[in-house]
Amino acid sequence: MDNPRYEYSRRVITERIAYLKNLSLPFGYVLRYAVKANPHPEILSILNNAGVHFDASSSYEAAELLALGIPGKHIALSSQQSPHNLAELLDQGVLFVSTSLHQIDCFLACPNHPEMLGVRINPDIEGGGHNKRTSTGGVNASFGIWHEYIPEILEKVGGHNVRINRMHIHIGSGADARIWEDVISKSLAVCELFPDVTSLDIGGGFKVHRFGTEKEADLVDIAGVFSTKLNDFYKKTDRALQLEIEPGTYFIAHAGTLVAKVDDIVDTGEKGRVFLRLNTGMNDFLRSTLYGARHQIEIINDSLKTKEYVVVGHNCESGDIFTPVPGNPEEIEVILLNHAEIGDEVRISDMGAYCASMRAKGYNSFPDAPEIMVD
Repeated sequence: MDNPRYEYSRRVITERIAYLKNLSLPFGYVLRYAVKANPHPEILSILNNAGVHFDASSSYEAAELLALGIPGKHIALSSQQSPHNLAELLDQGVLFVSTSLHQIDCFLACPNHPEMLGVRINPDIEGGGHNKRTSTGGVNASFGIWHEYIPEILEKVGGHNVRINRMHIHIGSGADARIWEDVISKSLAVCELFPDVTSLDIGGGFKVHRFGTEKEADLVDIAGVFSTKLNDFYKKTDRALQLEIEPGTYFIAHAGTLVAKVDDIVDTGEKGRVFLRLNTGMNDFLRSTLYGARHQIEIINDSLKTKEYVVVGHNCESGDIFTPVPGNPEEIEVILLNHAEIGDEVRISDMGAYCASMRAKGYNSFPDAPEIMVD
């Protein structure tokens, strides 16, 4: 079998779908999958067959979903990019969420636009991500329409008899239910300013445990917080809002494993480091280089001895590392692994989301690691 390769577990995906579909919310609930996490066709098919809807981050993703036979009404498009094919997507029933004032103009310029529109608002909530590169809210983020421009949004759509019925707010990653309580409270305050909003998309970013002391979000607890706030909003405004969430990582991260092998072992002398060079790297996996992300690494052999290593990729790039200091891609860390030999298999866990879909594709002309489904 090809090595390196990504393996995705159908069982883990199916279990995660069941868990997420069973969350209880008071006024309706739409579960969406953030396609950018992993667009593997069989994964999308499993999700679609289970009744999961989809969040597309580009007009190209939306078109690919339609080509797979997924109904447009099950696709929400919220994109940094002004859609290149907006009229065609609207014809197919795709739910458009504008992320800028210019995108509202593009929507209104389409002769076939519906009477309802979604908008993504940046409500000035800082610190949602686990580091600055994953935070998508606040003055340093370009995601969504800055909240101070809400009067301009209402003026634009009002002049065309269009109503804002869907609100989208997403500020990054988190595991603490108290953070999500603050997020939904501020999101509902924004919804109050839009009298026609019937659906609130709170986004994704529900943290999973991959390494060390990282904490995994308890979606049952978080859904309880959401329910309380939605009920409070109903009592205050007499408006029953449907909630949408759009996990990507939470759906699929634990289902994936990157299988590689030790290609070489080098060191920098007695006072230096011992490096395991794998036959994969940032051309297949970029999260460590971008974010200082850490994943569990296992050497598959029967050795009873252990040794400290720095694990690196095979690309000609000093940032091609698998063992950065957690959260700091500028620094490397040694880890204790089974004593390794050249040719040993290496398995890296929790690689289902934002790995194959976010690689430095073609770097150094290395071929892509294939992606396969396993039971």
